[in-house]
Amino acid sequence: MEAIRNVAIAGASGALGSPIFEALLKSGHFNVTVLTRHSSEAKFPDSVKVIRVDYTSVPELTEALAGQHAVVSVLTTSAMETQIPLIEASVKAGVRRFLPSEFCANIGNPKAGSLPVYHSKVQLHDVVRQKAAENPNFTYSLIRNGPFLDWSLAFGFFINLKGGETPLYDGGDRPFSTTTLATIGQAVVEVLRHPDETKNRAVFVQDLVTTQNEMLAIAQKVKPEITWTTKNVSTAEMEDMAQQKYASGSMDLVASVGFFCRSVYAEGYGGEFKEVDNDLLGIPLKSKADLEVLIKDVLENAN
Repeated sequence: MEAIRNVAIAGASGALGSPIFEALLKSGHFNVTVLTRHSSEAKFPDSVKVIRVDYTSVPELTEALAGQHAVVSVLTTSAMETQIPLIEASVKAGVRRFLPSEFCANIGNPKAGSLPVYHSKVQLHDVVRQKAAENPNFTYSLIRNGPFLDWSLAFGFFINLKGGETPLYDGGDRPFSTTTLATIGQAVVEVLRHPDETKNRAVFVQDLVTTQNEMLAIAQKVKPEITWTTKNVSTAEMEDMAQQKYASGSMDLVASVGFFCRSVYAEGYGGEFKEVDNDLLGIPLKSKADLEVLIKDVLENAN
């Protein structure tokens, strides 16, 4: 496949979109165009081309994507359905590589993929695979990275930052893969730089594999003045709760977190990636010392 040079990104101002956008710019390998809603107030550098679009309009999107080699979608989970017109427009515009807004757990694992919180992503896979099968010049890559390491630390997803009671999911000893936002941005860059090797498949990346108990031990080491107590929480019970909420139409954050925890911490859900593409992408793994620095920084900013 010819080198990818022109890249359009949708969702460039979000929590994950911003570091991906920055990585694309800083790499120096791409001409980056930002797609944004007509109503968006997000600001971007004057040097970057910004095209305001209606994500429901295939003709408008097709015009916006003229000349683009790749599209990176970092649209939020609540906007998953808007990617369908974006995919259709990408095909019509001759885009060669599409990266849907995946960036999550290993939802190729049947157990994880069956969780309702991931259904929209799985359905999108069906669409993008079908389009690739029907249009040989259109290809895709699915990036899977586990929970966002720095973001999840800062929001207390792994441990309670302020001390006191902290939940240990299924005992807290289940290893899981996790990746910082910056590394995910670098992964996007390298996937686009390796179009043949990453064609029409899932690409796995991680900074490290750890456990909740390991993180808690590091937190206790770097902040001995904070006292933590632990409470075992069953991810099976969390999934049951989340299923009931979804069934009643209450698709709130509590329910979503129940499903997320199941996919990350439960046995058999693929939370620890068995094979990763770090070597292909030239992305080194982080050390336990690096993890300690991250945890120390987050704890110092939180307390």
